[in-house]
Amino acid sequence: MRAVILAGGKGTRLRPYTVVLPKPLMPIGQYPILEVILRQLAHCGFKRITMAVNHQAEIIQAFFGDGSKWGVKIDYSLEDTPLSTMGPLKLIQDPPEDFLVMNGDILTDLNYREFFDYHVANRNIFTISSYRREIKTDYGVLEIDGDKLSGFREKPVINYEVSMGIYMVNRKILDYIPEGRPYGFDNLMLDLIASENRASVRKHEGYWLDIGRPDDYMQAIDEFESIKGKFLK
Repeated sequence: MRAVILAGGKGTRLRPYTVVLPKPLMPIGQYPILEVILRQLAHCGFKRITMAVNHQAEIIQAFFGDGSKWGVKIDYSLEDTPLSTMGPLKLIQDPPEDFLVMNGDILTDLNYREFFDYHVANRNIFTISSYRREIKTDYGVLEIDGDKLSGFREKPVINYEVSMGIYMVNRKILDYIPEGRPYGFDNLMLDLIASENRASVRKHEGYWLDIGRPDDYMQAIDEFESIKGKFLK
């Protein structure tokens, strides 16, 4: 079982914290978020982890080394230029038939082994783990007909099914990814839809935060110690 962790982003949303540390090394409790992920993957049976790195790559490599501390084998795929979210997969050496791909700044109680097995059992080309996210609007929303007010909603709450930044991938998707230029998750999803080879979605009902968002990061810091057992066994 192999996982690819996308850990090359600059973490611009978390500045000024990420001026000193790469985003995947931002602390949650006593651990960097990427170490929490690594421990979870090792617990779920993943033996080989590839970290796709770019920004401050040497700090991440120095911290995690070869992975022996966690009982896994870690190797690194270095981007010379930023390739967005899916572009780095084109650089991965010897990809297996199916493998996990995820962002390096996710705090969740998702069972990665069950997600892996679901994808393989259903012979999907691409499986997205999704989460129902409540978006609170901070403004009163005006509905306008011409120059007249036709309706009003005070700080409405909208629910969306969003990507968690965790995917199971069949290596056939590498045929869609161009070499040497940025290619994002959005590009791949639109290309798969256009080719009538659509991705599958599996909803997650548990816990999920995107640590790359300042609000989520502060929530994770506040909650982690009291619910650490959700994430680390």
